[in-house]
Amino acid sequence: MKQKIDFFYHGAHKVCWPLVLLVLGIAIFGIVMVYSASCYTAEKNYGDPMFFATKQIIGVVLGALAMAGCYFINYNWFQKIGYIALGVGIAVLLIVFIPGVGIESYGAKRWIGFGAFSFQASEIAKFCFIIFAASYMAKYRDRMPTILGALPVVLAGGAMCLLILLEPNMSITMCVGILMLVMLLVGGARLKHLGLMLVPAVLLVPVLILLEPYRLNRLIAFLDPWASPQGEGFQLIQSLYSLGSGGWFGVGLFNSRQKYSFLPFSESDFIFSIIGEELGLIGCIALIVAFGALIFLGFRIAIRAKNRFGCYLAVGITTILAVQVLLNIAVVTGSIPPTGLPLPLVSAGSTSLVVFMAGLGVLLNIHRQSIHPFAREIKPIFPQLNKKAK
Repeated sequence: MKQKIDFFYHGAHKVCWPLVLLVLGIAIFGIVMVYSASCYTAEKNYGDPMFFATKQIIGVVLGALAMAGCYFINYNWFQKIGYIALGVGIAVLLIVFIPGVGIESYGAKRWIGFGAFSFQASEIAKFCFIIFAASYMAKYRDRMPTILGALPVVLAGGAMCLLILLEPNMSITMCVGILMLVMLLVGGARLKHLGLMLVPAVLLVPVLILLEPYRLNRLIAFLDPWASPQGEGFQLIQSLYSLGSGGWFGVGLFNSRQKYSFLPFSESDFIFSIIGEELGLIGCIALIVAFGALIFLGFRIAIRAKNRFGCYLAVGITTILAVQVLLNIAVVTGSIPPTGLPLPLVSAGSTSLVVFMAGLGVLLNIHRQSIHPFAREIKPIFPQLNKKAK
């Protein structure tokens, strides 16, 4: 007989306040930086220096409400809708290709619009994949060490990667691909099977680069941006100028020079460059430490989850946050080829902000129902803790 799962959790109100304060602190910091990075271009293009900042404030308010709401929702309820979540994720990725509904910008179809309202489909799809993968792996944990057992997760992740790649959106494709590998590893898939998956993926990368000339141009610009300082290398050069001019302590908040139309997308994908310019290396390190603490708390919540589904769900949410932070900073600093990817909780963009804060609200509910890390109930999830549990 199946156990009834209530939609709302009625247990003790156990709040992970460090996580709440970190999320709200980073989000509020993001509002300040979005205003600083966008005030000039917003005034120039829209006649309102607060244009992007106002949207960010609305996004933070909606995100905070979503986080609070997800704190009260029993995360175990999501296990019941794993296949529905997968269907929703694939559906929104397909809708972007419908003329009149999908919105095209800079040659990419990544948004769905209804009147004045629009959202980025891939931001929702990747969290739908997390719910499906966590639900499936928790239910069929004994099958995961086999190829056939892990295949549904691989097919679901592969289908989403393909649809996101067709938008095209290489950066989010990479995020979902890495997320899938991490979740498979945590779910019990064997390393040799993951290795077999990586071989065709690695071989496919040069093919994808050659199929799209702009990707090849970005790769060339990454290797030597000064070879085309007014072309593909322009954005990376301006980003490096911005970071370099900040020094240790920066030029001062609101005093960036690169935001005056020198650095494209300074309020979104390259906002970390403006942070480096205005607040210097110290400011960048402080933000990285804050993200590091947030990621640490996420994985600690995963370890302390009372069941497998909570563990896998927390791992997925924390992993996608960590991957996006690392890739965004790597792009901005010229460590990997340039690609468009927002910095979670900081970059301008309400969809990403609300969805991430909702996901972190789910983490809060997992923590609310958590147990002591070395309690006996955790043994089936982490056998390596058996000795400490006794």
